[in-house]
Amino acid sequence: MKIAITGIRGFVGKNLQKYLETTYKIVSISARYELDQKFEISADALIHLAGKAHDLKKVSEPKEYFDANYELTKQLFDAFLDSESFDFIYFSSVKSVADSVQDVLFEDENPDPKSPYGQSKLNAENYILSKKISQGKRVFIIRPCMIHGPGNKGNLNLLFNVVKKGMPYPLAAFHNERSFLGIDNLNFLIKEILENKEIPSGIYNFSDDEFLSTNDVVRIISSVLNKKDRLIKIPKGLIIGMAKIGDFIKFPLNSETIQKLTENYRVSNRKIKSAIGIEKLPYTAKQGLEKTIKSFIEK
Repeated sequence: MKIAITGIRGFVGKNLQKYLETTYKIVSISARYELDQKFEISADALIHLAGKAHDLKKVSEPKEYFDANYELTKQLFDAFLDSESFDFIYFSSVKSVADSVQDVLFEDENPDPKSPYGQSKLNAENYILSKKISQGKRVFIIRPCMIHGPGNKGNLNLLFNVVKKGMPYPLAAFHNERSFLGIDNLNFLIKEILENKEIPSGIYNFSDDEFLSTNDVVRIISSVLNKKDRLIKIPKGLIIGMAKIGDFIKFPLNSETIQKLTENYRVSNRKIKSAIGIEKLPYTAKQGLEKTIKSFIEK
C-alpha cells in the first residue's frame, strides 16, 4: 500500500512516517495553499496533516488560518475525490468543536469554536462532509486533543521547566481533568484505520484512555526527574487575585495562564475504540507522558 502524507516534516508527520514505513511505502506531498493550484493524488491513502497550528502568541491574522486549514484542505480533498485513492484522513482538532469543555467531549457535540484556528478547522470539516463520497472510498475526520511525544514539548514545556528548576507548583488547590494523546497511541490508531477496512467513514476523537489532572502531570514529571513534587495548595481566591494583577503587569501568573493550567478538557475516545473493537489503547496516558518527559532529559 502506498501512503501519501502532507505535513510530513512536522512532529506528527515525522513520527507517522517512521512508524508506517516499515509496512507501507510512504511519499510526501508538499502542500501549501496557493490560489487555483491543483493536486494529483497517486497513492492508496492520503493523510492530510499540513496546516497552521494554533498560535499561542496570537500574532497571526485570521486569513492565515483559513488559507492553510480550509482552502488548502478543499484543494486536497477535491483532488482525492477525482483520484483512484481509497482513504482520506484529515487531521482536524478538538478545537474545531469547543474551546472549553464542561463535561466530556463526544463526536456529536454541536460545534461552536471561538478562535480563527478552530473555525478554520470546522470549515474544512463541513466542506468534506458536504461532498458525496464514491463507493469504495472512505473519509475520516480526526479530532485529536493535545498531542505530545519525543521531539515535541508543546504545552508541557512550562511544567517541565518548573519541576526541573525545583520551583514549587502553586496551583495544587485546583483540581482538573484533561485528555492527552501520546504519539504512540496516535500512530497505532492511524495504522488500525488503514488496515481495517471495516472501520466506517466518520468523525473520530483521538485521545488517551485516562484523564489526568495538572497535579498528576507535575507528579509524573517529578518522578521521571527523580525529584520530590512540590505541590503547594495556595487558596484559590488568592491565586485568582494575583492573576488579575498579572493581567495588567508583566507577570507569568495571569488569568490566561491559570485557565490553561487548571481548566477541564476531557475527550472521549470511545467511538474509535468501538470501531476498532478494542477496550484499551496500547499505552496509558501516564506511560506516554513518561516517555515524552524522558526525551526532554536526553536532549
